[in-house]
Amino acid sequence: MGGLRAFGAELAGTFALTMAGAGAVCMDAATGGRLGPLGIALAYAAAMAAVFYSFPGSGARFNPALTLADLAVRRAPVTRGIFALAAQLLGAACAGLLLRAVLSGGKPELLAAPTYLGACAPAGVGYRAATLIEAVLTFFLACAVTAGAERRRRALGPFAIGAAALFGGLAAGPLTGAAMNPARAFGPAIATGAWSSHYVYWVGPLAGAVLAALIAPSIVTEENRP
Repeated sequence: MGGLRAFGAELAGTFALTMAGAGAVCMDAATGGRLGPLGIALAYAAAMAAVFYSFPGSGARFNPALTLADLAVRRAPVTRGIFALAAQLLGAACAGLLLRAVLSGGKPELLAAPTYLGACAPAGVGYRAATLIEAVLTFFLACAVTAGAERRRRALGPFAIGAAALFGGLAAGPLTGAAMNPARAFGPAIATGAWSSHYVYWVGPLAGAVLAALIAPSIVTEENRP
């Protein structure tokens, strides 16, 4: 994909991921925990599968960490990477601001502590541990994205990516929010001003994505490629 089409796809996909992740946390808080960690993880995983299925393409990432990793290993042109990053952050910001507009009237308490519109924050672990967790989860997510693009049965790619997101949400959702995506943390933060520990959701996912970009081509063997 290229040009405005690629920009629109990245914006729409990142908007959906941020809306699903943050919105599920807000709905869980609004209903007294009825959604639970499983429901939140399922919402995020379903959104992940949906956007990778709806907006396919070699450059579709919907995640600044994956895009920056592509740039770091020179897998994507610099100009395309910059436009993708701009679209991703804009999509995340629009999702956060829309959530704020919708909930500020009926559920204003969701904009303040501890929910902050579903903003990600470490809970029960330190910043270093949270950063490591996000790095590990993003590594496996990035491997799933690479495999989905490389292997013959590409139609299964979005579902594998959704499964990786579900794995992350179930394994670490209560600990870090399992963002695996700086945009997921950026949207609620820009809408509420809750920037505490925000660096965790850039440093961790970026480290995991870069590591995956370096070694995933070796893990995906030749016989599995088209």
